[in-house]
Amino acid sequence: MLVNFLQTGIEALPQQQEMSESLISMAAKGGWLMIVLLLLSFCAIYIFGKKWWMIRKATKVDKNFMKDIRDYIHEGKVKSAITLCERFDTPVARLVQKGIERIGRPLEDIQTAVENTGNVEVARLEKGLPLLATIAGGAPMIGFLGTVIGMVQAFFSMSKAGNNIDITLLSNGIYTAMITTVGGLIVGIIAYFGYNYLTSRISDVVFQMERTTIDFMDLLHEPDQIASQEE
Repeated sequence: MLVNFLQTGIEALPQQQEMSESLISMAAKGGWLMIVLLLLSFCAIYIFGKKWWMIRKATKVDKNFMKDIRDYIHEGKVKSAITLCERFDTPVARLVQKGIERIGRPLEDIQTAVENTGNVEVARLEKGLPLLATIAGGAPMIGFLGTVIGMVQAFFSMSKAGNNIDITLLSNGIYTAMITTVGGLIVGIIAYFGYNYLTSRISDVVFQMERTTIDFMDLLHEPDQIASQEE
């Protein structure tokens, strides 16, 4: 049984090699535009991987973070609260730290500083996404451009052939032209789904930041509420 399994694997190796060689030769027939699409695919994968890792780190917030901040603020341990924020390298921790550093100023100024920090953090997370969206829309167009160029070349060759037109001349031209369309669609689909996925994850981070901002501002209002109740 083991011998049969090994023989099957050995027989499958040449087929796999032939398949990989055929894919490479097929892509090579697409011309220089396939190099452009290959570079765009690498760029899209790099942006997606980098943003995915950044957003993944941004969503890791300790569930007891705001509770600990509240305890430190009520105890007057502002430096300890800032140290706790610096320990967590996340957008939520940075905007809370910005608010803590503004304690003592009017609440409107604190809220403005926190909101501005939140806007900066969102812009930082969204950096690179416009390029990914451009790849999602531009790659299929580049592929279609290659198809049109290939068709023009095929009909030009047919016009030069005169009465000696061979059907293989047209079929080879169409075959070569369609390769770029397939490549452009593959790159565009990958970039499109990657862009939408990252956008949805950033929306989750924005919601988390907005909720934290509300909790932090409520925390700063608590001493005023206690004082008004005592009066």
